[in-house]
Amino acid sequence: MAQSALRGPSDYSSEPPRHPSLRINAKEPFNAEPARRDLAASYITPVDLFFKRNHGPIPILDDIDSYYVTIGGLVGEPRRLSLDDIRKLPKYNVTATLQCAGNRRTEMSRSRKVRGVGWDVCALGNATWGGAKLSDVLQLVCVPYHTEITMAGGKHVEFISVDQCPEEKGGPYRASIPLGQATNPAADVLLAYEMNGEVLKRDHGYPLRAIVPGVIGARSVKWLDKIDIIEEESKGFFMQKDYKMFPPSVDWDNIVWSTRKPQMDYPVQSAVCSLEDKSAVKPGQVTVAGYALSGGGRGIERVDISPDGGKSWIEAHRYQKHDVPYVTSDISCDKWAWVLFKAVVNVKGDTVIVSKAVDSSANVQPESVESIWNLRGILNTCWHRVHLLATPNLRSFM
Repeated sequence: MAQSALRGPSDYSSEPPRHPSLRINAKEPFNAEPARRDLAASYITPVDLFFKRNHGPIPILDDIDSYYVTIGGLVGEPRRLSLDDIRKLPKYNVTATLQCAGNRRTEMSRSRKVRGVGWDVCALGNATWGGAKLSDVLQLVCVPYHTEITMAGGKHVEFISVDQCPEEKGGPYRASIPLGQATNPAADVLLAYEMNGEVLKRDHGYPLRAIVPGVIGARSVKWLDKIDIIEEESKGFFMQKDYKMFPPSVDWDNIVWSTRKPQMDYPVQSAVCSLEDKSAVKPGQVTVAGYALSGGGRGIERVDISPDGGKSWIEAHRYQKHDVPYVTSDISCDKWAWVLFKAVVNVKGDTVIVSKAVDSSANVQPESVESIWNLRGILNTCWHRVHLLATPNLRSFM
């Protein structure tokens, strides 16, 4: 069988251009996020401002006509699919937010040092992804809708990339999801070839990537090479020795990775994007705006804003599309996407602004980062706090 034209380079000499406003958190591999105000400026995140999360050099496609993805493993007959084959399947557009599990890691590290790329509050983005549903693709290898286990014993779907990751000793990034999720059309798992109506850019998985809505971004594998039906969860590094949620009592001297399952859904989250930490503002009315989201397709029932560090609260206005009222779990709203919020508070002196979201299952963000601290700094979903410095002589609002 001929080798696919998609390949992972061994160095960083062929990286794509990036937007100059991105905040670079690591150069090799390239990891960057937009400024807070840029992120919250629109419901759909522009491709150039969508966060970049990589574990190695960006793969190169030599010839699109020679590209294919192999579907195999514990199925009757493996198939090799070209991009044209996948495009012939029904196309779906799914608006979904991808969030890195390490979002807000820098804040957690201030409480107690953690390992990993430092992220502010912008390691996420909301896009409309276009492609074929994985449930339709799997029917091509005789795996019906709503299959929990194949005749050969397959219970998970593993996505395998072509990038070269140091953590995999130069091998490809890989991750898996349960077969029942992959074969459920309502789960909206895509093999995506478009982002915001355009062909995927290299940074975001060109020519084909997985989109797994409602779970941490680490499971939406880019630059797909193979999709295998397997008996157990993927044995890849990022499934077995990373992206697991440990209690504060576990550190690098006593960790046992096998005691925790790979993280999938993300908890309820919110962050203020209209203000930087330690912002100088003129006393008076200040706009507090940002995003809120939860995993598993759960909606946002409420976003509470405190103008005084948590002593008192007001409810923020929530919205997605400006011309459609946001109603949790309503069919007119995007169940996999974030919700933007806005409130106006009166600032008289130095204070701390707090955001706290509640999802449709009544899950609430925890108050303190100390209670959810973990050695890898993932899933920092504590109340988001912004310190404001009242400056009477300031000429304009920050």
